[in-house]
Amino acid sequence: MQIKPEQLNAQLKRGLASIYFVSGDEALLVQEACDAIRAAARQAGCSEREVHHVEGGFDWQGFVQSGDAMSLFAERKLIELRLPTGKPGDAGSKALQAYAARPSEDNILLIISGKLEANARKSKWYKALDQAGALVTIWPMDLKQLPGWAMRRMQDKGLQPSQEAVALLVERVEGNLLACAQEIEKLLLLHGPGPIDIDQVAAGVTDSSRFDIYKLVDAALQGDPVRTTRIINGLRGEGVEPVLVLWALSREIRAMAGMAFEISRGERGEQVLAKHRVWEKRKPLVRAGLKRHSLAQWQDMLERCAEIDAMIKRGRAGNVWDEFLALSVCLGGAELFRRVGHAV
Repeated sequence: MQIKPEQLNAQLKRGLASIYFVSGDEALLVQEACDAIRAAARQAGCSEREVHHVEGGFDWQGFVQSGDAMSLFAERKLIELRLPTGKPGDAGSKALQAYAARPSEDNILLIISGKLEANARKSKWYKALDQAGALVTIWPMDLKQLPGWAMRRMQDKGLQPSQEAVALLVERVEGNLLACAQEIEKLLLLHGPGPIDIDQVAAGVTDSSRFDIYKLVDAALQGDPVRTTRIINGLRGEGVEPVLVLWALSREIRAMAGMAFEISRGERGEQVLAKHRVWEKRKPLVRAGLKRHSLAQWQDMLERCAEIDAMIKRGRAGNVWDEFLALSVCLGGAELFRRVGHAV
């Protein structure tokens, strides 16, 4: 049974399913969905919680036996199965199918997974869980959906924001749900329940989430020079140490150069991404970057990082923030210049 995240609370009030499977890579929403299930399980008498982490060599048979076993200390127990990759393997697939075929009447199973690949939703174990339990899939939130989400969240907290206040809040957090939730809590703490206008948001919500060094890397890889420039100017205005900005850029470029080298040696792109543990949400960015630049170009950018490092540490002539901008725009596909008028 598929349940939309916004339908979960209503479903929990109607009665608990034997199995819940929550998947997605929007960490805040996954956490809150799981918290709601945990709270409902406690109210239903699950006073004991048992957590299993699926790693290499995981004892799937022991997991199935645990699900069948009665708790020694409570009438019912909540069993959590952490499946970060969303890939249980052959043994796990059989174990999940076996559990779904005869779920425990005494216990509740909560499976928590990262984002599932399309083929996982066609697997036998996934279909078995779908038939036996409740599946909550949490998709990444589009920026267009964020104002509505922020408005509902503020109203749930007792705040009554104006449309302009919500718009400014969304602009400040730039799609970061966790930052948005934290800023809403701050507004509630500062002003208490009641109306919230744009001036209160402007005074209470900082720009710090906007000017994040990691967002600079992603904006650069996206080939968005306007946003890249805005973030760099923000980092500079906030007094962020140049060495931290260089660390973030050089770390990304070094990783991309390593992946480009492995692909040049004949390794498959998806295997390389998996080996380097690229998050599912960032894979499109990384794939685009690897297609955009050759191995030689990545090596050129690493050399530029070394030059910027010398500027920072040894006071070599040049404006380090201009260099950051040139390097970041190059990540997005522009030509890299060592000096004005001299292309690499």
